[in-house]
Amino acid sequence: MVEISVVVPVYNSEPCLLELVRQTAAALHEHAHELILVDDQSTDGSWGVIRRLCENHQNLVGIRLRKNAGQDSAILCGLRLAQGRFIVIMDDDLQHAPSDMLALYAQCRDHEWDVCYAHFPVRKHAWWKRFGSWLNGKLAELVIAKPRQLYLSPFKIIRQEIVKEVVKYTGAFPYVDGLILAVTHNIGQADVAHHDRQLGQSAYGMAKSVVVFMRVATGFSVWPLRVATCSGMVCALGAFFLALFYLAQYARSGHRVEGWITIVILLLLLGGLLLTSVGMVGEYLGRLYLNNNGKPQSTVKEVCGRSRIRAQEAHDSF
Repeated sequence: MVEISVVVPVYNSEPCLLELVRQTAAALHEHAHELILVDDQSTDGSWGVIRRLCENHQNLVGIRLRKNAGQDSAILCGLRLAQGRFIVIMDDDLQHAPSDMLALYAQCRDHEWDVCYAHFPVRKHAWWKRFGSWLNGKLAELVIAKPRQLYLSPFKIIRQEIVKEVVKYTGAFPYVDGLILAVTHNIGQADVAHHDRQLGQSAYGMAKSVVVFMRVATGFSVWPLRVATCSGMVCALGAFFLALFYLAQYARSGHRVEGWITIVILLLLLGGLLLTSVGMVGEYLGRLYLNNNGKPQSTVKEVCGRSRIRAQEAHDSF
């Protein structure tokens, strides 16, 4: 019986992989474990390194996706294969130290939590990335009922029974943290160190942060539509009182108020709100269209390492 599975989405991390596997093996040598590396169609030599590592490590599984599917889709692909009683999700850049997995494991087991997130007292990220995380966290509090004190870290450990519920999601736009919060609120967190990236360069830029923001905003709530509706009502109410004001001015002065600046401002404001609202509705409709047409989360091109046949069968339909 595998006690701990580790799922790592890999993208252009060729320089980090050997050290990642070495540190993971050293950290979990006293536990029955497996390491699942999901190559999200890297453009460097990451897959070649994974294949060579699979030949020398019996508890290592490599999965190569046919096209770049995104971090959350790659994670779900790995979660469907994981056999451990506890499943760790972590990044591939060694900013999450494999040795800290044991602290998350102990906290999750001892407190009987369903999920334990890593909390970083000091984060080694650029200011804009920290701001994006804060903004996404505030949005998550509104739309997916995230506890205020919880930091949705990409480094976490989850019980197998929760993972089984999470992987039932087959939509085209997964968001793993949103799926977790939809299943359970028995969640804790443990303080661990956030390390500098040892090798390579981060592939997580501003564009991917915006993608995460949109998945939080539109994937699990109709809150943005309600905001658009309320904005329209406020603007309509403001226009009504402004009309009364101009009528009163006209009645007192007896001449027409010019007001061309006001008209231009109102047209721009209302036009912007209308376009934003239509765009938000279009985002929802587009997601519904793609989901109803069976857009896959990911497709597997190649599997190496143990459980090869089982892995391929598990992903034939994705």
